Amino acid sequence: MATMRDVAERADVSIATVSHVINETRPVSVELKARVLEAMQVLGYQPNLVARGLRRGETHTIGLIASDIADPFFAEMARCIEDAGFEQGYSVILCNSDRRRDKELFYAKLLAEKQVDGVLFGTVGTSTESIRFLQRAKIPVVVIDRAVSDVQVDMVLVDNIQGGALATQHLIELGHRRIGHITGNTEVAPFAERLEGYRQALGKAGLPWDDDLVVPGSARLDGGGQAAHDLLALPDPPTAIFGCIDLLTLGVIREAASLKIDIPNQLSVIGFDDIALASMLTPPLTTVAQPKQEMGRLATEMLLERIRDPGRMARRQVLDVALKVRGSTAPVPNRVSSAQ
Repeated sequence: MATMRDVAERADVSIATVSHVINETRPVSVELKARVLEAMQVLGYQPNLVARGLRRGETHTIGLIASDIADPFFAEMARCIEDAGFEQGYSVILCNSDRRRDKELFYAKLLAEKQVDGVLFGTVGTSTESIRFLQRAKIPVVVIDRAVSDVQVDMVLVDNIQGGALATQHLIELGHRRIGHITGNTEVAPFAERLEGYRQALGKAGLPWDDDLVVPGSARLDGGGQAAHDLLALPDPPTAIFGCIDLLTLGVIREAASLKIDIPNQLSVIGFDDIALASMLTPPLTTVAQPKQEMGRLATEMLLERIRDPGRMARRQVLDVALKVRGSTAPVPNRVSSAQ
C-alpha cells in the first residue's frame, strides 16, 4: 500500500504538505495541491479516515440500535436513516438488540468504544440505562419511535394513540362491534399507546370493554398467529382483529387461512406500520401508516444538530399517522364461525 511518504516523493513536496492537503489543516497553493492529488490518484493512496477523524474528535459514523431488524418496519426505517446519513457524509453502524435489554446495553457500550459521533435509539422498554450510559459518555442520542421518561433526550415519535383510535374507528364504522386487539409488550410505549387508542375509540362509540378481546402476543409472526387462534376460538369470536404491528398481523392472516376463514368476508384484519409487504398481500392489508421516511430523515437531522450543538435543549417531535384502507377490511359479516 502506498504511504504518505510515497505520495510526497512522487509529488516532490514535503510530507507535511501532503498532510495539509489531506487534512485541510493549512492552505496549500493550487499547484502543490494538484500535484499531491495527482500523486495520490496514480499511487492509489487512501488516507486513513478513521485516524483523521479521531484527531479531529469525529468519526463521521453514527450508530443505530434497532429493537428487531427481523421486523420489516425497522429494516425499512434503517434504510431511511442510512440514506439520510449518507447524504450528510455519515456512515451508519446497525445494531440489533433483538428486544433484549442486555443486548441493548452491550451495543451501547460497543458503539461508545468505536467512538461514534452519535446514536439513534429504538429502545426495548422502559429502562433508560443504555441512554444514560451514552449520555455519560458524552455521545449525543436521539430516541426514535419509542417515548422514554425520566431522561432529557431528543425524540422523534408518532401519535400512536391517534393510530390505535383510527384503526378501531375504521372497524366500528364498518359495523363491527366485536373487535379483537392483539397487543405487544405494553411496557413498550407504542404498544401501550395503541391499546389506549383502541380503548378510547370503543368508549367514544359506546362499546363495552371486553378483556377477552384483548390478547397479548409477541411482536412476531408466530405471536400473531397464536393470539389470533385464541381470539377466534372464543364462544363469541370477534368479527375484526386489530394487530399492533404489521408483522404480527401477518400471523393473524396466516392463522385465518389455516382455519378456512375468509378475509375480509368473514373476518376483517387491520395492522399498524404500513410495511412494504402490506400492499402486496392478497387481499392487501389495511393498516395505519407510520411516516418512516420522514421519521428517519428528521431523527438523523436532529442527531446531527445535537452533535454540532450538544448543549441545546432536548426536543420532542411527534408526527401524525395515516389510515391506509385496503382490501383486508369490509362491513361486518353475519357471523364468524368459532374455530374448532
